[in-house]
Parts: sequence; C-alpha cells; structure tokens
Amino acid sequence: MATPVATTGPVTATATAAQPATTSVTPQGGILEGVLPNVWNPSNPINLFIIQIGARGPWMRLSRRVASALYRSTVDYIIIILCRLLHYPLSRLGQPRVIAEVIGGILLGPSVLSRIPHFKENILPTDSLPVLNNVANIGLVLFLFLIGLEVDLRLFISNWRVALSVGLGGLCLPFALGYAVAWGIYNQFQEEITSNVNFGVFGLFVGTALGITAFPVLCRILSELNLLGNSVGVTVLAAGVGNDVVGWILLALSVALVNNSNGLTALYVLLVAVGWLLFLVFAVRPVFHWALRKTGSIQNGPTQGMIAVTLLLVLMSAWFTSIIGVHAIFGAFLVGLICPHDGGFAIKVTEKIEDLITVLFIPLYFAFSGLSTDLGLLNDGITWAYVIAIIVVAFSGKIIGGTVAAKLNGLVWRESLTIGVLMSCKGLVELIVLNVGLQANILSRKTFTMFVVMALVTTVTTTPLTKLLYPPWYRVKLEKWKRGEIDWDGNSLMNKDSEGAEAPEKVHDANIRRLLIYLRLDSLPSLFTFISLLGEEHAAKTVTASSTTDVDAAAPLIKKRPLEVHALRIVELTERTSTVMKVTEGEDAARRDPVVNAVRTFSQLNDVAVSGSVVVAPEESYPETVSTHASEQKSDFVLIPWSEIGSTTEDQSISYRVSSEDRFTGKSHLDFIRNTLSKAVCTTGIFISNGFSGIAPVEKSRNAFSRTLSITSLRSHKEAALPPIVDKSHHVFLVYVGGADDRAALRFVLQLAKNPHVTATIAHLTFTDGEDEITTIPENSLEDPSPLKHVINTEVTAQDTSFLATTRSSLSSDLGARVSFTQVSVSPTSASGRVLEVAGEYVGRNRRNAGDIVVVGRRHSQLPTSGKGPEQSSAVYDMQRTIGVLGEKVAMSGLRASVLIIQAGGKDLDL
Repeated sequence: MATPVATTGPVTATATAAQPATTSVTPQGGILEGVLPNVWNPSNPINLFIIQIGARGPWMRLSRRVASALYRSTVDYIIIILCRLLHYPLSRLGQPRVIAEVIGGILLGPSVLSRIPHFKENILPTDSLPVLNNVANIGLVLFLFLIGLEVDLRLFISNWRVALSVGLGGLCLPFALGYAVAWGIYNQFQEEITSNVNFGVFGLFVGTALGITAFPVLCRILSELNLLGNSVGVTVLAAGVGNDVVGWILLALSVALVNNSNGLTALYVLLVAVGWLLFLVFAVRPVFHWALRKTGSIQNGPTQGMIAVTLLLVLMSAWFTSIIGVHAIFGAFLVGLICPHDGGFAIKVTEKIEDLITVLFIPLYFAFSGLSTDLGLLNDGITWAYVIAIIVVAFSGKIIGGTVAAKLNGLVWRESLTIGVLMSCKGLVELIVLNVGLQANILSRKTFTMFVVMALVTTVTTTPLTKLLYPPWYRVKLEKWKRGEIDWDGNSLMNKDSEGAEAPEKVHDANIRRLLIYLRLDSLPSLFTFISLLGEEHAAKTVTASSTTDVDAAAPLIKKRPLEVHALRIVELTERTSTVMKVTEGEDAARRDPVVNAVRTFSQLNDVAVSGSVVVAPEESYPETVSTHASEQKSDFVLIPWSEIGSTTEDQSISYRVSSEDRFTGKSHLDFIRNTLSKAVCTTGIFISNGFSGIAPVEKSRNAFSRTLSITSLRSHKEAALPPIVDKSHHVFLVYVGGADDRAALRFVLQLAKNPHVTATIAHLTFTDGEDEITTIPENSLEDPSPLKHVINTEVTAQDTSFLATTRSSLSSDLGARVSFTQVSVSPTSASGRVLEVAGEYVGRNRRNAGDIVVVGRRHSQLPTSGKGPEQSSAVYDMQRTIGVLGEKVAMSGLRASVLIIQAGGKDLDL
C-alpha cells in the first residue's frame, strides 16, 4: 500500500475533530457544522476537487496511489466505446443516447461484466474509483449547467396558463402516488435504508423522483418527431420547464433534510440556499449581463475571457451549494438559469463545451452509476412486485395528471393523452436524481436498482407510444379540422360548387402556380434567377384610346403574377444539445432567418407571392420533410439545387473549392436527392448550376497566381468590380425522348420561354438502327418518327409524338418565335453522345449572357444504363441511379451550361 502524502497540522486537526461523527452520521451541514471545505472526503470528493481545479497550486500534487489510480483509469476508453457501440443500434429504434449510456453502465457493473472473475480487479480497481468519481462528478456539475442553459423561462412565461396547469397536473398527482407507494417500499425494505432517513424524507424523495420530467431528453424527442411547432410540443415544453425547476428545488429540499441531523440545521441550510439564489439573481446576474454586453459576448458570441468567467461562476456556485449541505449540481443549475438567452448566448456557450461533456464526462458518470446497479438484487417476487408498482405509478400519475390538465385547456383527448405520455419521460435527469439519492443514503442499492429499471422502461416507451398516439397522418387531419377544412370524419367542408367551377381551368392549366424551393446558401443566385424567370409572365390590361384619360395614361401596367413561392430551409438536427436549443428557442425562426428573408425580399421586389419556413430535422429526414411541405403547400413544382460542395451540410463559414468529382460523389447528398425523388408528391426538378445567372463556377473562376506578385502586392490585390450583365438572355435546350418526365419538362420549358429573355430549342430524339443524323423540323409540320426496332412502349411513343405536335401547334406567335424544334435520329447506344454534340451547338455559345440550361427528363427506359462492375466507376453508376442516364452524361460533360433534371409527379402524370 502506498504511503500517503504528509498533511499539515491544521488539516490533520480538522480531520481528527471531524472523526467522532463517523461513529453515527457524518456531519453533512458543511461549514455550518464546522467542517472545513478543504478536507478530503472519499465519499464526497467534489469540494476538494473544485479547489484543485481553481487553485492550480499545491492541491495539484497527487500521491503515488492516486497517480496509479489515474493511470489505471484508462477504463475510460472502454466506457466510451461501449456506450457508442450500444447507441448505434438503439438510435435506429428511435431511442435517445441516454438509454445506451445507462445500459452500458449496467453492463459494466455487478449485473453483467463485473461477475466475470477478476474483471473488476483489473478493469475497475478500487483505487481508481475516487479518480473516476471526481471526473464523473465534474462532468455532472457541468451537465447540470447545460440543463440550466437549456431551460428558457421565457417559454414558461409566454404560455404560463397552460404551462402552470399541465406542469402542476403532471407533478402533483405522481408526487402524491409516489408518496403512497413509498410507504410500502419504506416498510418492506426498511432494514436496507439508513436509520437516519425517516419516512417523511423518503416519501418526499420518491415523490420527487416520480414527478420529475427529463427536459433535455424531452426536447430531443419532440425535435426528432417534429412536434415542436404544434400545440402538443409547445405545451409539453412550457410545462416541462416549470416541472424541471420545481423538481430540482424539491430534490435540493430532500438532500438538505437528510444531510442534516436536526430540523433547525436543515432550516438554516434551506435559508442559506434561498439566500444564495437571491444573491445570484439580484447581485451576480446584473453584473454578469453587463460584462457580457460590455465585451460584446451577447452580440458577437462569448469571448474566451467570458467563457472562463462563466465556468468560474459555475464552479463557485457548485462549490458553495455543496459546502452548505446541498448537492453541488444545484448550484451549477442555478448559474445556467441566470445566463442570458438574448443573441443566442446560451446556445453559443453550449456549443463550446457540450461535446466534451456528453462524449467524455457523462458516459463516465453512468459507468460509475452502473457500479451501484445490481439487477441480481431483484431476486424475489415481492421485489419485482414493487418494481412493477413503481412503473405503474410513474406512468399513471404522469399520464393521468398531464392528460386531464391538457384537456381542461381545450385540447382534444388524443392530443391530451400524447402530452401525458411525453410528460412521463424520465431519461437522464431521473438517473441523476436517483444517484443523488443513493449518495445521500436515501436509497439502498436494491431500491436504487428498482428505480433505475423504472427510469429505463419509461424512457424507452416514450417515443413508441407518442408515435402510436400522435402519428403524422393524425396531425394533418387535426390541423385541417381545426382550420375548418374538414369535419371530424374527414369529409371536406369546402364549397363544392366553387371547386367544380375551377376544375376545368385546373385541368387545362398546366403552368406552375405554386413553386417550392429548397434553400441552400450556395445556390441562392440560381434560385433567384429561376424565381425571376418564372414570375415574369404577365398580362397587360387592354386599354382603348377612346377611354384613355390623362390619369389612365399615367397608370402603371397591370401585371398578372400567378406564381407563389414557398422557401423551405432545413437545418440539420444533430446529437448535440445546441441544435435542440436552436429549435426550442427558434420561435418564428422563418421571420428571422437571413436566408429566408433574402428570398422573401427578392420575391416581393419581383411581384411574386412568397412564404417561408425553417425546419430543424435529422439528415435522414430531409427527403420526408421536403415531400411533406410540398404536400402541405399543394406545390406544383419542387426545385432542389445541387450542392456546390457535394454535401447536405451548410455549416462552413467560408466557402471552399471542391473538384467536380467530389461534387458528384458525396454519398449523403446522392442519397438525399434519390430519396427525395422517390418520395416526391409533385413534379420535381434537380438543378445543377454551372455559371447560371452570370456567376462562373467557383472551381473555374480563380486564376493562377502570377510569379511577379509579391506577398505585399498579393494582400493588397483587390478583385475588380463586376459590371452589370448587359445580355440577360438564357437559352434552354430540351432533350425530348418521351414519357411522363419529358412531357413535364416540355411544359416547364415552355413556361420559361414565356419570359422575353428566354429562348428554347426542343430536340426530339427518335431511335433508328441506321446512322445517326440531325433533321430540322419544318415550321409547318412535324414528321413522324422512324419505326422503332427496339423493345419500347409504342403507345407511349405515339402519345408523346401527338403531345409534342399538339403543343407546338398551340404556341402563340410570340412564343413560337422564341422556340425552335429539332429532330435527332439516333440509336439507343449512341443517344447520350449525340445529345452532347447537338446540345453543344446551342448552349454555351454566348459567353456574355446570363447562362444556358440543358433540360432532360430523369427516366428513359429506352436508354441503356451502366452496370456496376469491378471495372465500372461507382460514381457513374450512382449518378445514373440518382438523376438518370442523360442527366449524368450532361452533368459530367464539359458543356458550358447548367443542367435541370425533371421527374414528373402529381397532376403531371395524368397530362
């Protein structure tokens, strides 16, 4: 055994003075009972450890025994890896990360792995546990600070009526039922509970444990289920804030009562805790906020100095609440509450420290907690009967209380029941509460394990029950019912006469009226150009000379602007807490988002009706989000720009260059495009920009450095101002093969051609076995294609030819002057190469215009696709699966033109 480091006289005297108390109950009143805060206490090392972190002086000297334990604490690797491995399969089942961490801790403990001979001695030696305990408790303190940051009291205040009623209903009933079940647990397992814990304190703690709601896990569940924007999400969040705050106060009360030998000391502890709270709110908070504004930390993000000040406040508050007999986590939580949410300060602080806490510290805490969880102690029928009783009480109290309170606030029964289920979520917060109770000797190891099982069951079942009770189809139905569009049975309440009057017009009108655009920062110039081109169609009011007055002559031209644009911006929901905070604090985010506002301003200046929305969703939910919004907006066309960097993320502050190969090989982006097209509810276009709107591609726009440039001249070199585009024309080249996609593409091109700045060429491909040749179609006739000898659908071909002839003959003289038709006879094997040759004759010829476009349909059964073999490039195969054969050939070619790939959907499939 290593020799301990010699201690000084005063510390030894203090330790000796405190020693008699170990014969009964160790004084827990802290400095109020004469115990110095710098005394090493193995069962509660957090006090000295905080001093060691803050002092950086003599307290940093560790004995050889502690250093050896620190060396052996490489078990951290095992803990983190185990938690990550468990999280992957559980996340596929919709379970939060806390489930994997709790199960990982249980596996490492005496329930599973520690039963293996010599496992505990070699992997979790006793000497290493104090170090593990220190690190885990520091992580816990910082995590409670993050929970305090996540709690936005403004949400509670703005919805205080429903928040107060649902919060009280979801707290009082489970608290009362918990107090009742605590009586049976206390009497059944009394011999295992510390003698200084009376039933009053035990019942208070059990009621608190069953009444509390896991606010962080609740936020993530609501975000992943896309419930934050409706009445259920707002109600649960607002009620969860109040429930969380009251729960921590009750927990502090429980710890204060059990940690003090008499009621008078407990009263002093509570008064000091309240005084500390008031000191933080009325003395520290104003000075702290003033310092943040003085340093620009609210406006521009926290500086490094203010991050240091914030963390020192956390440690100081945690240290103070610990030495007065209240747990250290309560002090850290209070500092999180007083931090401002203005300017996203709370989010930015969270972003700086969350990864270290959630990846390293919290798994260590749950591993340490798992050492106290022994499922082997649940070894008889009466014990399992009480486990089931605890689970039933936890569910029934929360669900009944929350449901009744929500129903009294005017929500329907199914909404109310969903709120009750969500309020029953325990998660991480419950495990923290239980560990506090175990450390305070309120719970024995057996009762602790019983409540851990309850926490796991309630957390695991929250997401499946919510999906069952409140599925997406029911939300859509309920929203329509609340808007008065349908009755409760789903029957439409709209005026059928007006619908019937509009039906013929809708059948004959194939123009795009409602356009949904998927917003990306790197694609705004292209999207702006499309909005201006599609919105340019107008009809002038006819005015006769005899009826014209001077006032009428000065009247502006009346324009018809049928286009409605809905801008959809999707922000990725990651595992980080900060992204969830962006959702919960992002009330009315669409009106403050700079990208949406840019589209809104541009559209209004171009006389286009516009709306916008910002959605925070996991990356795998992007396709479903796009299709859902297209359905809700009743969009005719969805325009999705291809990423300039080949990725769905947009978090880079400075744009960087990528090669053409990298742009088209990003797996996540290819999956997003492919899945979006598979879920499309209307006609969808994938736009790959290449110098559209007059802006050259990033990869080709930068010239090589001149050898004559010095470092000084290079720094002072400024880019010349770009002059306005004089030639605002665009030429559109459409490859028409046949099928629903090509027919939709033809209608889209003709609508673009109504803009006076757009000219178009329609190239009709016909298939022969002879030599390929190009034939210009006479203006007054449309020749029938040559007989096809390959296996294709002749009915579709005849329909397509008839559609093309009918469309061309119905063009107005003005539109016909800007649209030309060309017929190209090709064989299927050479069609792709021939298309590039013909397209090169029409697009990219005018280098001073605003950019040309090649439009192709996505699906062509006549064209051969490339197989994925050992010698075949997977990039070509994946691109053809995503945007079709012609789309891949044109996009990967050297044509100086952008590419638009169109897939028909919705009403375009019937035209």
